[in-house]
Amino acid sequence: MSSDTLAKIPAASQAPEPADAPRIVPRRRYGQWAAAAAVLVLLGLAVNSVVHNEAFQWDVVGDYFTSDSVLRGLWLTLWLTAVVMVLGFALGTLLAAFRLSANPVLRAVGWGYVWLFRSIPILVQLLLWFNIGALYPQVFGVKTVDLLSPVAVAVIGLTLHEAAYAAEVVRGGILSVDRGQIEAAQALGLSRWRRWWRIVLPQAMRSIVPPAGNMLIGTLKGTSIVSVIAVNDLLFSAQLIYHRTYQVIPLLMVATLWYAVVTSLLGIGQTFVERHYARGTESAR
Repeated sequence: MSSDTLAKIPAASQAPEPADAPRIVPRRRYGQWAAAAAVLVLLGLAVNSVVHNEAFQWDVVGDYFTSDSVLRGLWLTLWLTAVVMVLGFALGTLLAAFRLSANPVLRAVGWGYVWLFRSIPILVQLLLWFNIGALYPQVFGVKTVDLLSPVAVAVIGLTLHEAAYAAEVVRGGILSVDRGQIEAAQALGLSRWRRWWRIVLPQAMRSIVPPAGNMLIGTLKGTSIVSVIAVNDLLFSAQLIYHRTYQVIPLLMVATLWYAVVTSLLGIGQTFVERHYARGTESAR
């Protein structure tokens, strides 16, 4: 029967709904709405306090936000983050291969490295490397104090620390790939390199990217700790200014806002990378 014919049928001839049919009423969640309203009120009070609190000295924040010394410190922070992540994941991938190796010696070395550098706080590691001259005054006939600048110490300390965590991230990503995928690739006669590049790695990246993105953001913020060894990063640059002007809060807000801006951009980039590697899966939708 066509739709035109159905339209001509009187409404009375159509099957009426039962008079006692229950009416579905959505559940009223008064508690949730009250909690949401309370949160919004508290949030508004907090924002109003921050905006109108003269102690923040927002005019000073604006003056120093793009100052040359702050931008130089920001550039060093970004450079240090990039170098540490590249070197950390390169070493971490090697350590992950050690931990997945059939050789018991390599497995023990990989496990021992991860255990050691995850056990020592990063601040302690930096201070140990900064004072390495007390243990080894000379290396290859060169004084250690001349060989390792504060920036070099920061790169070494942060890289060795990040490599321990990167190793576990990479190892977890590789183990997440179903063994049947590798066996199917072997049955097709693919070489070991092509199996890893075309089969294992694309699937492992779905598990590697989210924690790697968190590590990247954590490393960016963690670089602020190098200020204790006088590396002129973003935080140290702000400290140098407020030690001179005594405007502590405004300069700390300058550093805070820059960290917030950069981490937000990195978070957006991480989202697109995750979508790229999640293509064809439910999480990509």
